[in-house]
Amino acid sequence: MSHKSCYSNPGTGGKRPRNDTGNKVTVVLGAQWGDEGKGKVVDLLATESDIICRCQGGNNAGHTVVVEGKEYDFHLLPSGIINSKALSVIGNGVVIHLPGLFEEAEKNEKKGLKDWEKRLIISDRAHIVFDFHQAVDGLQEVQRQAHDGKNIGTTKKGIGPTYSSKASRTGLQHEGREYAERIRPMVRDAVYFMYEAINGPPKKILVEGANAALLDIDFGTYPFVTSSNCTVGGVCTGLGIPPLNIGDVYGVVKAYTTRVGIGAFPTEQLNEVGELLQTRGHEVGVTTGRKRRCGWLDLVILRYANMINGFTAFALTKLDILDVMEEIKVGVSYKLNGKNIPYFPANMDVLQKVEVVYDKLPGWNCDTSSCRKWEELPVKAQNYIRFIENHVGVPVKWVGVGKARESMIQIF
Repeated sequence: MSHKSCYSNPGTGGKRPRNDTGNKVTVVLGAQWGDEGKGKVVDLLATESDIICRCQGGNNAGHTVVVEGKEYDFHLLPSGIINSKALSVIGNGVVIHLPGLFEEAEKNEKKGLKDWEKRLIISDRAHIVFDFHQAVDGLQEVQRQAHDGKNIGTTKKGIGPTYSSKASRTGLQHEGREYAERIRPMVRDAVYFMYEAINGPPKKILVEGANAALLDIDFGTYPFVTSSNCTVGGVCTGLGIPPLNIGDVYGVVKAYTTRVGIGAFPTEQLNEVGELLQTRGHEVGVTTGRKRRCGWLDLVILRYANMINGFTAFALTKLDILDVMEEIKVGVSYKLNGKNIPYFPANMDVLQKVEVVYDKLPGWNCDTSSCRKWEELPVKAQNYIRFIENHVGVPVKWVGVGKARESMIQIF
């Protein structure tokens, strides 16, 4: 029997031919240590999307979106929930604290969010964060501090212990009684829902990553990481979609670098530069209220994040924060014992010891916050952007110069 006869002929109404893969999913991911402004980029793309999904993490994420002067804060709900014409999906890879979900929804309802529960789909495979997970999270941090003299700096939202329960097969996918009635209409088989969405009529599907590449459980600065995969692989496993259906992958990058909590941070500036970035950039965590540590842009971590995620393009945010700088430094490579290292070290002790090689660029020293087109940006600001593109090999598609939707300049 010939091999051909084993398969249905695509031309005779049998199986769909392999190259006709259905709708592609657009992905937005953090390319640093989080807090890059992913919510803003998602919000921009969500206005044209039919479905917006979360694939990993929990309410340890924090996205702020400003629409018509109103500031919405999201932790569990996809930022796209603001779009009344789209459906939002919380995938199987997300861990859900139900009291937190309803509390977040109520806060945003007061600001004008309407009918969110009619537009939200929650995977029946997602695991639930219970209050005891949060208690354990807090206790573990206290123990680490007592035992090692340092903690991880988790948000104490119970995310890690919930993923631990899931991995040790003791996790729970069923709701507590008090929330069961409220949540039941939203729960469905999200794998089948996504399959139908991808293989049905043309649809724009958007996935928003939480946290960021350098916080990924596998690829981040372990152990000072989150407990899920916040790189592109988490999109497939956290929603049940094939790699074939991943389309554009946008990396969100702040024009400088920030980090919350402890862990190695090679370009950190413990000086007036760091303080200026912190105050001008209002660098305080949305979820924790902690001050963020600040430093110069680090292209080594961007190249590393690109190795893993294969970014189509970058969205460069908060460029306006650098408006007052006379001179801007950019970390272009690391040296270890006087030798350039071509990779990003996995070992935190090694990362603490690297010497950053900086290139200096002249500042533009003028206000960019009213710029709305590429041509309106000062030439030195344009040069800064081109410098990043050339060194990382990823084009910059958007540049953010302020908080509002219209402050995102689209370049191509």
